[in-house]
Amino acid sequence: MNRRLWLALPLIVFALFVLAVGWRLSDPPDPTVKSRLVGQPVPQFTLPPAIPGKAPLSSADLAGKGPRLVNLFASWCVPCIGEAPVLMQLRRQGVQIDGIAIRDAPADVAEFLSRHGDPFVRVGGDMRSQVQMALGSSGVPESFIIDGSGVIRYQHVGPLTDADLPTILTELEKAR
Repeated sequence: MNRRLWLALPLIVFALFVLAVGWRLSDPPDPTVKSRLVGQPVPQFTLPPAIPGKAPLSSADLAGKGPRLVNLFASWCVPCIGEAPVLMQLRRQGVQIDGIAIRDAPADVAEFLSRHGDPFVRVGGDMRSQVQMALGSSGVPESFIIDGSGVIRYQHVGPLTDADLPTILTELEKAR
């Protein structure tokens, strides 16, 4: 009996391993990194203009002017290309959108906006991702809704899609 148990033990351990892996694969944890600043004031920052002729962006620009959408993007970001039409649609609906270009050269940002549309009122250049990290952002694209008091009310991780429009518009309305 003792010998049979020792012979079956590797099979039992393997079966338990397969069950554990199968359980984790069927219910994976949410990989989204959420900012801890939702509900908190926007951190203080001042960014230079991402491209010549476009207004720069600072935290002071985000307070006292009603709700705004702040979009973190980059010309080298493929999903950012996919969300560009959605941002343009939001802009046509009257949404005030500011942008933060992450680790991007001015010429590349200008080319990106020329090619895919420019929905932004202001675009700041965050060459070292300092503002991105201060906001608690984990990557691009990512968007934040800021209320008129300069408080972060909502975070959307990943590219905005047509399916996200109702949620974004609802969150903007709640931020009034």
